[in-house]
Amino acid sequence: MPTAARLVAALVFAAVSLLAASIYIPLLPEGTQARWFPAVSAAIGALTGWLVMGRLVGRGSTAAMGFGVRTAVTTVFWVGLLFSVREMVLRSMNLRYDGPMEAVTGTFDIALEYGRLLLDPQLLAVLGLGGLLGGLAAELAARRWR
Repeated sequence: MPTAARLVAALVFAAVSLLAASIYIPLLPEGTQARWFPAVSAAIGALTGWLVMGRLVGRGSTAAMGFGVRTAVTTVFWVGLLFSVREMVLRSMNLRYDGPMEAVTGTFDIALEYGRLLLDPQLLAVLGLGGLLGGLAAELAARRWR
């Protein structure tokens, strides 16, 4: 059911994801195609804000901030998985894998490779603070527009 808290959570986490994507792109290896990365990241951020954070509001500000960080981590997981699978498909089209199992394990290798880039302090700060503030904003919206 649409609520103000879900809308606020979707908007805030879309913005946090967009900002995080803009910080993450320069960290990628040179030559990596990232044309759709910010838009897809924002869309996944909006979806996780709506589905994850939006249903967890109403349990207090402290819990909401924790749920906000959880939502940010969930967003990072789904964005990472989606783009790792995309990269695996591109590599498999170039015949870089001998079979399907090697391609599947290649997805996890790619995810680990991209995951190491997440240790950038500026990116961690954006995701952490964005998650805290996003959770708090959704909680305040739930209180304001009941």
